[in-house]
Amino acid sequence: MGRGGKRGELSWSEVREHNKRNDKWLVIEGQVYNITNWAGRHPGGSRVISHYAGQDATEAFRAFHNDLTTVKKFLSPIHVGPLEDHQKCSLDEDFQVLRQTAEKKGLFKPSYIFFLMVIAHVLVLDALAYLVMAYFGTGWVPYLVSLMCAATVQAQTGWIQHDFGHLSVLKNSTLDHIVQYFLMGMVKGASPHWWNHLHFQHHAKPNVIDKDPDVAMDKLFVVGEVMPVQVAKTRSKSMPFNLQHKYFFIIGPPLLFPVYFQFMLFRHIYTRRLSIDLLVVMIFFFKFFYLFTPMLGLGGAIVFYFIVRCLESHWFTWVTQSNHIPMNIDNDQALHWMKLQMNATCDIEKSFFNDWFTGHLNFQIEHHLFPTMPRHNLYKVAPLVQSLCKKHDIKYEIKPLWTAFKDIVRCLKHSGELWEGTYNAYHS
Repeated sequence: MGRGGKRGELSWSEVREHNKRNDKWLVIEGQVYNITNWAGRHPGGSRVISHYAGQDATEAFRAFHNDLTTVKKFLSPIHVGPLEDHQKCSLDEDFQVLRQTAEKKGLFKPSYIFFLMVIAHVLVLDALAYLVMAYFGTGWVPYLVSLMCAATVQAQTGWIQHDFGHLSVLKNSTLDHIVQYFLMGMVKGASPHWWNHLHFQHHAKPNVIDKDPDVAMDKLFVVGEVMPVQVAKTRSKSMPFNLQHKYFFIIGPPLLFPVYFQFMLFRHIYTRRLSIDLLVVMIFFFKFFYLFTPMLGLGGAIVFYFIVRCLESHWFTWVTQSNHIPMNIDNDQALHWMKLQMNATCDIEKSFFNDWFTGHLNFQIEHHLFPTMPRHNLYKVAPLVQSLCKKHDIKYEIKPLWTAFKDIVRCLKHSGELWEGTYNAYHS
């Protein structure tokens, strides 16, 4: 089988050959595993684990799992053998020390009071969205107040369900997902399974073309330095990407949730036959129209719903894209976990408003390095991350919120110009 020099050991060259759809190996802590058949049974989804086929998945494995002892029991049946001459680089060792330091400081332990308060403020606002109009009528002032309450509920519920989706609160897959289904399904009206399916891939390979769903937008936008060139060379007809920084304001933030996400989540539920997801989403819609139709009429309730989705869409898009679109977007280079995450993410300055407005995703770097760390502790690990970056000459980028928003448009303009120049050169 082209084994390494020592009996039973495998070479990296052999491991890298097993990176195909029906033939997938990966490395965890110097041991090689055949995930070809296991990927389909992987609780986090087949694509998440498959994105590391032919690569070292050690840090990704540690990052996504709270209970490594239990998870490692599933590895024995698919074990192939040891990797020859497996040696850790200095960054591996230092990052492991960083994780151990964070664990000793208790930074992976959640504050239940914090999360109860976050959920409580969401539920209070959810009640107010209805009660304000029910008590004061449907005039413009109570209508706008209810609208803002409802939009805030949707945005903030997105952040809090995100915590439970990453198992960073209760540290138990079953319990965390029960709460996530309540929040994401019944309060927000979306499919938790759909969100997990996409989001875990994003974390596994952020800003990696053809692996991160969040940058699979080349039908409408080209981002980064590589994608614009690839699209320009391979397509003779496409969107006028040189204008994308302008039409972004029309079809980006306003329509992401009201149109695209609505279609995709129901499509996901239907194609995967997700009965529980369908149930919790239907509970949301029943509750919404039961409460608002008597006050606004069916047409008015539908209009109210889509305005809420549009406001939520702006909130979500500007926050999430500010951390990633201005960063490096490339094909898979099999980078070290820390370098991969640092290339794809940046932080936004800490403040009470920024923490609340972004759901602590202003600490995107720390969240990507340690996705199971409770969000209220991310700022505490930030100085340790900065120190390690300085030691290994890795760029650590942090910026003001408004600068981060402007950088989205600036980078879209730059990528559009890069596409235009390449397109003209190849198709003139």
